[in-house]
Order: sequence, then C-alpha cells, then structure tokens
Amino acid sequence: VFKALRAANIPTTAAAALVQEVDSRRYAMSVNHHVAMNPASVMKLVTAYAALELLGPAYRWKTEAILEGVLREGVLEGNLVLKGYGDPRLNHEAFWMLLRGLRGKGLREIRGDLVLDRSHFERNAGDPGGFDGDAFRPYNVLPDALLVNFKSLRFVFLAEPERGAVRLAVDPWPPGLEVANLLKLSDGPCPEGRAFRDLLKPAFDPGKQRATFSGKYPISCGERDVNVALLDPNDHIGGVFRQLWNELGGVWPGKAREGSASAGARAFHAHESPSLAEVVREMNKFSNNVIARQLFLTIGAETAGAPASAEQARRAIQQWLSAKGIAAPELVLDNGSGLSRSERISAASLGSLLQAAWRSNVMPEFIASLPVAAIDGTMRRRLRNEGIAGNAHIKTGLLSDARAMAGYVRDAGGRRYSVVMLVNHPNAQQAQAALDSLLRWVYEPAQ
Repeated sequence: VFKALRAANIPTTAAAALVQEVDSRRYAMSVNHHVAMNPASVMKLVTAYAALELLGPAYRWKTEAILEGVLREGVLEGNLVLKGYGDPRLNHEAFWMLLRGLRGKGLREIRGDLVLDRSHFERNAGDPGGFDGDAFRPYNVLPDALLVNFKSLRFVFLAEPERGAVRLAVDPWPPGLEVANLLKLSDGPCPEGRAFRDLLKPAFDPGKQRATFSGKYPISCGERDVNVALLDPNDHIGGVFRQLWNELGGVWPGKAREGSASAGARAFHAHESPSLAEVVREMNKFSNNVIARQLFLTIGAETAGAPASAEQARRAIQQWLSAKGIAAPELVLDNGSGLSRSERISAASLGSLLQAAWRSNVMPEFIASLPVAAIDGTMRRRLRNEGIAGNAHIKTGLLSDARAMAGYVRDAGGRRYSVVMLVNHPNAQQAQAALDSLLRWVYEPAQ
C-alpha cells in the first residue's frame, strides 16, 4: 500500500487506514486512524446506518393529494394540493402511479391550481452550482420535500446515419419545454462521462425553459442519454404533471404554484415510497447524493419535527452516535452525503461505526446496501477476476482531492474484517491502486 501511495506521489501523512476483525477489540492494522479527514461519499455510511436504526428498515415516505373545493362528477371546483414529506424515490414512474391513483378515485378535471406544499423541509436557499459550478448536474440538486424525478429530465440521443441526423427525445417532456437539436453526426470514438457531455455543447436556459445541443455526435455512440436538472422546481413539477395528466385523460388548465392547504381541505389520496431498506440500497450502491440529502433531512424531521433543518439532522445523528458509545469528536456533518468540502471524520470513528453496525439488528440491510467488489454499484469494475471478487462489500468515495473506502471483507479463511482507508491530497485521484492493494492484503490468506 505504501509503495502504491509513493508511486502516486501521495505522502503517507495524507492517508489513514484501519483494519479490524469484526467483534475484535484489536486492530489488525492502523495508520493515522485518529486524523480527521474528508471521507467524500463514504460519509453516506453514517447517514445510512443512522437512518436504518432511527427510522427503521420498513420506514416509508408519503406524498399526499389534498382537495380544496368540491369534487362532483369527476370535476374539482378548486385546487389540488400536493404535499411532500421528502420522498427521494418519487421518480417519473412513481409520480405517474400517484396520478393514476387520483384518476382511479374519480378525479378527471381540476379547475383550480396545482398547489405544491414543501413545508416539511426548511426552504433551502443554497446554490445548486456552489459545489463545482455545474448547477444543472442532477447530483447537485438541493433537498426538497416535494422532489419529483430528482428534478431531472433525461435527454436521449440516437445516431441515425441512414438519415444523417441525431434523434433527440426527452423523458419526461413537459409541454412548455423547448428543445433545439442542432447536433451533427461525426466519426471517431465515443467519449465517456463529462467529455461526452461537453461534445454536445449543451446550453440551458431555465427561465425560458429551453435546452440547446449544437455540438457533434459520433456515430459510434449509438444511443446515449444525459440527465439534466434544468427547470425551476415549480415549473418542473407543473410541466411533468401536465404531461402525465393529459396522457391519463385528465384536464387541468391552471398553473402550478407553491403554497399549502387551506382550512377545510380534505385528504384524497396518498402515495407511499419503497421501504427505507430499498432506498438506502440504491443510495449506497450508486452513491446517490440527492437521496442522501433527502434522508439526512428526514432524520431531522422525524426526530425533531417539521420543518426539518440540517442542524436538526446533525444533532440527531450526534446524539445517536453518543448513545452507541461512538464519541467521534472530530466529526463534521454538513449534508450527510459527502458532497461537501467541510465534512470530516476519522478512520477510527468509521471503524467504530462499522463494528457497531455488524452487531446491530439492521446489519443485514446495512451490508446489503454496499457495493460488492467486481459485482455491482460503484465497485463493479474493480478487482475483477481476483480472489477477492464478490468477497468485499465496500462503499467508495471520490472528490477531486479525496478518495476513500469503507466496508467489510471476507478473507480467504472465512474471517470478516472491517476496512477503512481515506486519502486527502491533490493527487488523490491516483490513489485507487493503493486502496485496492489494502483490500487484497486483507483478503489474502496469512503466509
């Protein structure tokens, strides 16, 4: 491991590690383990474990539909209120199911407005582009008690060389959204990640609800998609509602606006999310920052009441850790997702968390949420065709100056270890070989 760090020009003072057999009081290996470091997305382990114990694996979010006015023969003479409670999995399909529920209960025409109640969470005045300057990336979406489809639209591109053009579709496609497709087919390899996105030369104007793509699209790309958090939250929900409501045969000529239900309004329908155990699995397997931030505030709401604030969530998690005997004096919680420059924790505290989780009644749900080496999630391409493949459940973390991992390894002899490694350095992006070396060392049988 030290050799791999040296090869990456990372001093050992910029790394911390801890290896400990589960249920053992002794460390098998420790380096700088009490140093506070930025764990990147490994901080999601704190949020996930706290949520599983404080809320329970069967916890579900709800989204309520409330009628303001009289419903007669399918026509609502008044407003429809949608009240959110922070459901992070109210995606396109779930929102469609919610609207189907309304239609199934006889609502056909809404003659008032669509009122959006976000009061369960405190209003977030943050800048979605404040972290890295890219406000339209879905991972930067701010928490919202009424969050539909991660506030994102999926732009789908398909090369059609027989037509000499690129087909472009949007899912969902709000009626007010204008899309300009100026893309030109080109030859050459298809780039990945940000390079692919940049090749499209996207330009987004939320105020005019317009998206323009004017770059080149290599034929070799075939079919690709790009997710964009383009619209204002009210415009996004209003647009998606109008599209789906029309498709379901409903009528709604009004507008979407923020507000709350008036006195005398009555509950009409409620949609429930998947269980917390399922949501935590998606969050950790694919390191979903938006889910983590929604979950973080949900902890605040359920322990201290609405409207939920980040400070409520921090206090609840600190108290929970203290009650479990995990002091973590160095812990700094920002939003619970790891998408932060300020969050800090030590390898020792993460190790204590993993040991406590192993003994917890939610251990099966917690471990099942972690990516499996060479199998799935953020670990699916690492350590393939090696003995450790399938024998390590590891949460990863990655920022421009931080690389991290934490989880469990079953060694070749059948013993299980908790493993943590954190690297904070400008060259952290080159630290993967060191992290993989540590995992191999834990897995390999004793010589």
